Amino acid sequence: MTLIAILLPWLSFFLRGKIFTGIICLILQITILGWVPAAIWAVVSLNNARADRRTDRIIKAMQEKR
Repeated sequence: MTLIAILLPWLSFFLRGKIFTGIICLILQITILGWVPAAIWAVVSLNNARADRRTDRIIKAMQEKR
């Protein structure tokens, strides 16, 4: 998924269900200079989503132990 986020940032957003963000990213990626920020944005967004899922699993595990 990280490779997709680097090569086709807009597709990374589309695959995660963020259609509006993917369209904005695609518009940004159309320009050659905008491709680099779009790729960085997609990778950071992907890492944040992974961190959110990890945090949710930790919170759920802590609540189950009570």
